This record gives sequence, structure tokens and C-alpha cells, in this order.
Amino acid sequence: MKRKTKGYAKQPVPTYAIVPLISCVIVNCLVYFGLAKFASGWKHYDFTTPLDRMVPVVPWFVSIYFGCYLFWIVNYIMIARISKEHCMRFVTADMISRLVCGVFYLLIPTTNVRPVLEGSGIWTELLRTLYSMDSATNLFPSIHCLVSWFCFIGIRGQKSIPRAYRIFSCVFAVLVFVSTQVTKQHYIIDVIGGIAVAEAAYYLTHHTQFYRSVEKWMDRITGLLFGRRATDSGKES
Repeated sequence: MKRKTKGYAKQPVPTYAIVPLISCVIVNCLVYFGLAKFASGWKHYDFTTPLDRMVPVVPWFVSIYFGCYLFWIVNYIMIARISKEHCMRFVTADMISRLVCGVFYLLIPTTNVRPVLEGSGIWTELLRTLYSMDSATNLFPSIHCLVSWFCFIGIRGQKSIPRAYRIFSCVFAVLVFVSTQVTKQHYIIDVIGGIAVAEAAYYLTHHTQFYRSVEKWMDRITGLLFGRRATDSGKES
């Protein structure tokens, strides 16, 4: 039986979820930005296929690419509120997925050749800005696709979340996949890799008790920061 959260409706972010969610951000940044610098001088592989070259550039999809950050924040908080157990299993899966990505980024550093953008307009300029901000590295698996898929599978089948929003989350995640292709930020293999890693990590933590080790560490830190009662807030009433 899942442990229900006391005061669930009153707390936008349950106290037990604060440290785990922040930890997800920290691990993500360490893997994505840290390893990019670490492996910057290494040989990088380009997995571009003829199919990838056929995909056109559609600059306005950069709005989806940038907009998904808000989607991530909303859904991760929503997922954390379902129950403490669900939160801890999900967070554990999230961090495992980043470590798996980190292994790929070190063993098979990837890159691609971005197109030369012609013309002007707000969407083209935003896409140019994206290219200047985000180097063409750490492509496989795609963290953009991985996190967006996590936003869906974390609420998939959860009756406490309205069905309409669950459908929306699935559709929006797919739109993010498309955005990575038509902005030329990623190629199709990166999308497949992101989905596969997300599903594998989620399956692992929802079919084993591995998450409990992570939960103990999170509870210790939460207890130090917010007091012991904060770690018990997700237990059954």
C-alpha cells in the first residue's frame, strides 16, 4: 500500500519532496554540464542518418523546446505530490537515468552538425540563440526527451491525476520529441535512447526496493534541514 501524504492538498511541494527534487536538478547539472566540459577534447561521434537529413528545420518548434522547462517543473512537482513512496521511486529512477546518460556521454561522446540558419524572424533568432547557448554535445541519449517522457510515465495510470492532463502530458512529450528533430538539436537515435533509458530506470525502481536506500539518505538530509517530522509527512495516516 502506498503511503499517503498528510496535508497533500495544502502543500504545493511536500516537505519530504524538496530535497529529492533539488537533488534531481543537481545530478542533472553535474552530468550534463560537468561531463560536457570533461570530455570536450575527446573524439565525438556523429550518428546522423539519411532519415535525419530529410527532416526539415522548423524554427518555431523552438518554442516547444524552451517551453518544456515549465512542463518539467509542473509535472515533477505533481508527481512528487502523489505520495512519498511514489516520489522516492520516481526520484531514484530519475537519478539512475542521469548516471546511465553520464556513462554514455563518457564512453560514446556524440555531436552533430547544425544547419546554417538563413533569414530572420523571432523563431529563427531564438533558434540561433539556442545554438549559441547549447553546444552540440551530450546528444545520446537525449535528456530533453528523457525528462519529458518521465513527466508522462510518472503520472501514467495515476487516477489522482485527471485523465485529460495525463493525455496532454503524453502529447506534449511527443511534441518535445518532434522539437528536438526539427530544431536539429538531436537525431532520432537520441530520442529512442532517451525513452528507453527512462522506461528502464522507471521499471527498475517500481519493481524493486532499491529506492529505499535513496530514501534513507534523503530523509536524513530532510531531517537535518526541516526536522524529523518532515520525514514522516508521507507516512500512512
